[in-house]
Amino acid sequence: MTATAARRPAASGPGAGAAGPGLPSRGPAGARRRPRIPARLRKIGLPYLLLLPALLLELLVHLVPMVIGIWMAFKEITQFYIANWGDAPWAGLDNFALAVDFNAPVGEALLRSFFTTCLFTVLSVGLCWCLGTAAAIFMQDNFRGRGILRALFLTPYALPVYAAVITWAFMFQRDYGLVNHVLTDQLGLTGERPFWLIGDNAFVALLTVSVWKGWPFAFLIVMAGLQNIPKELYEAAAIDGAGVWQQIRRITIPSLAPVNQVLILVLFLWTFNDFNTPFVLFGDSAPESADLISIHIYQSSFVTWNFGSGSAMSALLLLFLLVVTAAYLLVTSRGRKSSDG
Repeated sequence: MTATAARRPAASGPGAGAAGPGLPSRGPAGARRRPRIPARLRKIGLPYLLLLPALLLELLVHLVPMVIGIWMAFKEITQFYIANWGDAPWAGLDNFALAVDFNAPVGEALLRSFFTTCLFTVLSVGLCWCLGTAAAIFMQDNFRGRGILRALFLTPYALPVYAAVITWAFMFQRDYGLVNHVLTDQLGLTGERPFWLIGDNAFVALLTVSVWKGWPFAFLIVMAGLQNIPKELYEAAAIDGAGVWQQIRRITIPSLAPVNQVLILVLFLWTFNDFNTPFVLFGDSAPESADLISIHIYQSSFVTWNFGSGSAMSALLLLFLLVVTAAYLLVTSRGRKSSDG
């Protein structure tokens, strides 16, 4: 009996994990329980975890330089303190007072640049929206070659900014440019070859390049917004006798209101802050007619080496854009609520 009991296998069951006083317990009763994160908490925390790399990159690329720039606006940082910015004297609000003193040369030049930028932004955003909306509505009909034409329309948006603007700079050359060749030699619209990169025509050249590379973005966004409009609305309007223009005015434009709200705001911010286009087109000394505020701040900072004054202008520009953006969102949101109500 004793030998048989010794050869008998160990019993299995809930208590089988307790093999002896010196052995670790392996059964479910002795297993360690890991703390489990609630499913709701994991669901809430996952989006923030995925956004963490983008937030860190945004902090390093935008927020940290912005804070440093605002700090520089209160310092008298000139070419004499470039080597050691910490030794620059404290200027307080002197840089801001100099920028908004419109009777002084600095303030007068900044105000003129601000009005030029406002006019340029209004014309560029308006033309981009009109061309993009018209092209998107035209592309809603099925016809042969529509896909190829869509790809051609998006080409200016897909090209690198520097490559596109440099190409336009060659085309606007007075003696050998394509623009003067077509206008003067082919069409005979001008008696002599005009200058496009200097003088008053520089504003027209800058506006042309800005609209050319900006309207495909409006076309893309509006074309995506048109996909959400039910076709039954157009069919019912056609049965009621509404023409094409009445359908666009009564159905298309009101239905695109949420899309246009975001589109116009993005185009406004991009155009008002545009630095690459005028810098590549004219260099660091833009003509007075095309002296956008981005180039003007660059000249104040990196040409005259007055970083304190340039930082103050940048801070004022940031404040202006924040106020305009907040007012625009407030007005458009109220208009949408009133129309929905």
